[in-house]
Amino acid sequence: MDEPLLRIVDVWKSYEDLQVLKGVSFELAERDVKVIFGPSGSGKSTLLRCINMLNPPDSGEIYLRGDNITAPNVDLNAIRTRIGMVFQHFNLFAHLKAIDNVSIGLRRVKGLEKQEARRKALEALNRVRLAEWADHYPAQLSGGQQQRVGIARALAMEPDVILFDEPTSALDPELIGEVLQAMLDIAKAGTTMVVVTHEMGFARAVASEMIFLDDGVVIERGTPEHFSVSPKSKRVKRFLNQLDVLYGSHEKLLKLSEEEEGK
Repeated sequence: MDEPLLRIVDVWKSYEDLQVLKGVSFELAERDVKVIFGPSGSGKSTLLRCINMLNPPDSGEIYLRGDNITAPNVDLNAIRTRIGMVFQHFNLFAHLKAIDNVSIGLRRVKGLEKQEARRKALEALNRVRLAEWADHYPAQLSGGQQQRVGIARALAMEPDVILFDEPTSALDPELIGEVLQAMLDIAKAGTTMVVVTHEMGFARAVASEMIFLDDGVVIERGTPEHFSVSPKSKRVKRFLNQLDVLYGSHEKLLKLSEEEEGK
């Protein structure tokens, strides 16, 4: 049996007296998209920050392609080049054009020459449909475009996996669709992803598995179809009903995906 690309084993994390994660475990295969959802304060963002070792877990182990990245004396900078991260807020350098925001990591971290870094950055921007905006500054871009630059920045580094921490939560409603479409495009192209989101339309379109996290514990896991048709936990059913009230059924993105497939 093939080694999973990412393996999370009994991860615990607390901040002072607050226990945030309580023994979380799951695996992620190559080209999988894992969607993690649940209420605010359930530990979703903390889990992602443990995975990329921004906040290492207190106990438990994390394996990336079989390497224990929680082991003592691991080169964390090297590990982080293999794990991309897209945050809620865009974190772009205001004084750099879009293409330079994408290429700076390639030059400073990977040591690529300027022209090669620019070529790879332009390829990444093209994948999120922003190549024509490459020479614009962040202030000249919409929030959705800025977030797509953030996605391109992660893509350009060619990581083993990209983590998305509620990437649409800081956007105006009319800008959410373009970011979800960019994520859907790269997921269908085979990018391995862990996505914290409440966008159920996106989850239904691309997730290989969904995990419901509440109070630091995995309450339920299954396919998108499982959560659409027959979730077991009353807590999950209540949460999904609340999402429907707040956001609607979000079938539009799924239909858009199906239309794209049919072209």
